[in-house]
Amino acid sequence: MALTNILLLSQIAGHVIAFILSLCVVVPMSLHQSEFRGHCLLFSTGIWQEADGQLKVNWASQCYCNYTIFIGVMLGLVSIFQIYRYALFLHKGTDSSFLSAFLDVVSGIILCGMTIIAAIMITLGFKAWCENMTERFPSCDMAAGQEIDKQDGINTKNFYIELGTAQFGVWGSYTIWVGLSVCALLKLCRYHQLENIRVSMYIERQRLINENNESPSSSLGRESNATASTAKAE
Repeated sequence: MALTNILLLSQIAGHVIAFILSLCVVVPMSLHQSEFRGHCLLFSTGIWQEADGQLKVNWASQCYCNYTIFIGVMLGLVSIFQIYRYALFLHKGTDSSFLSAFLDVVSGIILCGMTIIAAIMITLGFKAWCENMTERFPSCDMAAGQEIDKQDGINTKNFYIELGTAQFGVWGSYTIWVGLSVCALLKLCRYHQLENIRVSMYIERQRLINENNESPSSSLGRESNATASTAKAE
């Protein structure tokens, strides 16, 4: 089997990377929610209490974390489906149709939009949390592992690396899906160009056929045949 379809191979490789990056979002965000007892630190704020040095947290909605986990799961499932689908095309030596390429472009654009929303949520939400941490600690990463909220019983040991990994994963996913959308768009443009070439060739062929039918030599040939037929009849 000749591996000549570079664009198809690029799409397969891109979806493999997209699947790995989706795990970088789902796994750390799920661990974070488990360690924070169901709370989500994204956009959560609080006030440091002078009496015991604890943070009285005003927890934000869990929807922020749930949305990012949902996006990660969806990106992973779509990537698995596309890897299987493109691998079949590669094995059979075929490629997607014009309609499926169009659907790939539309779905890629939608996923890019949803992923950029998740990326902004993680980035800005994590920044808001770290601003609270730096009010007491020199840096946000130094707050990891500190008992900052005994009342809620959260485990802060790994929150910095978990959110950092999720942030890397979601921005990487956005970049990869932009690239995959561009690949699908290039394939769609190629199909559109081929279709225009077929239509142009058909129109040109019809024009040549009509010109041959209307040429003088054709008329003379028809007249000579008619004369010969008349002479034989006489």
